[in-house]
Amino acid sequence: MKQLQKIPLLLSFEKIVLLLPLLALTFSCCDAAALKLHANHADAGRGLSRRELLHRMAVRSKARAARLLSGRAPASARVDPGAYTGVVPDTEYLVHLAIGTPTQPVQLTLDTGSDLVWTQCRPCPACFAQTLPYFDPPNSSTFGALPCDSPMCDDLAWSSCGKQNWGNRTCVYVYAYADNSITTGSLDADTFTFAAGDSSGEASVPGLAFGCGIFNNGIFTSNETGIAGFGRGALSLPSQLKVDNFSHCFTTITGSEPSTVLLGLPADLYGGAVQSTPLVQNFSSLTAYYLSLKGITVGETRLPIPESAFALRQDGTGGTVIDSGTGMTSLPRGAYELMHDAFVAQARLPVDNATSSLLSQLCFSAPRRARPGDVPRLALHFEGATLELPRENYMFEFEDAGGGSFTCLAVNAGDDLTIIGNYQQQNLHVLYDLVGNTLSFVPAQCNRL
Repeated sequence: MKQLQKIPLLLSFEKIVLLLPLLALTFSCCDAAALKLHANHADAGRGLSRRELLHRMAVRSKARAARLLSGRAPASARVDPGAYTGVVPDTEYLVHLAIGTPTQPVQLTLDTGSDLVWTQCRPCPACFAQTLPYFDPPNSSTFGALPCDSPMCDDLAWSSCGKQNWGNRTCVYVYAYADNSITTGSLDADTFTFAAGDSSGEASVPGLAFGCGIFNNGIFTSNETGIAGFGRGALSLPSQLKVDNFSHCFTTITGSEPSTVLLGLPADLYGGAVQSTPLVQNFSSLTAYYLSLKGITVGETRLPIPESAFALRQDGTGGTVIDSGTGMTSLPRGAYELMHDAFVAQARLPVDNATSSLLSQLCFSAPRRARPGDVPRLALHFEGATLELPRENYMFEFEDAGGGSFTCLAVNAGDDLTIIGNYQQQNLHVLYDLVGNTLSFVPAQCNRL
């Protein structure tokens, strides 16, 4: 989750010419079919071993959890996620779409924990590396700069009226994240092009607001061009599209098949045993999607964890979030230790202490082929719903160079915030009902969606 900080603005850039009159921002999205985005995992196609995939996912997850906590702390507080070993992408999923007329491709980090949609734009005097060309506003006939008195500009936590090189009364923004990453630029509007959800081709939506970032710095190492905010605020992509819901269906993380993100679903999309749980509002963090987690079962044993361990407190701390940007689920340390001990007691496999220490995960020596009952079942109990996880959604199996086989618990110990990660959401169609304020899920073959 990316959180905002107020930062003084001492920046300027070459004037962006207003090419067209301001585009209308009131647009009600398509009723006939959903809009579709293809999402690729950050490590897909890198030729990594399963052990490397596990390590990188664990590193990202722990860093992300630390940033979620630091985002809720005062601006002067710092939570250090620790150093990366090598260059590990900070992103989990990239979504692919296009902006402008004619279209210019962008690939943005999918983030259910922030709101602003932005991409790097020319001229780009201080930008991070990307393989796609920077978005070039003068090359789009539908591009328009938003003035600083526009409603969208008012929705920013920090903005100002541009002067001199920025362009008269242009909406200038600074959007800073808890990991000290930052984007600065102008808030503009243009046509966004998506895939049509009914596979009929493409669908274009005019007048969507986005940040044209020209001073961008931070942990951007996944070949993204920016971030697509899917949070609960007015600037997020779902909010601007005025859709009643959105969903994602993540394919197997160790594979290479793209995942699907849908915006605005037909009512009859779901099949099978759909379960739903209420979304909980945290008024101290209006962007994130909080859930009411009640307990955890390992094997046939409901762990003696008080519900208060997962509950949102009155001061906005604690609680349980579902987050697209976190790989592995993270539990408060006391809850994790009870889960750890239950797996050690119930697994019919020996703990491999050397591998567990090296990867900082609970790992067992395992036969080359998994046998039913080798490890206990795992279930998460939410208000009104129970998520029974298949083995492949909480155990991570790999072989080392010496031919040894291992299976590791893909859950981390964290602080007071519980995070439901995307490893636990593989081949699960997860729907965010923004009108009914509920989260629904059902097992699915996500590569066929």
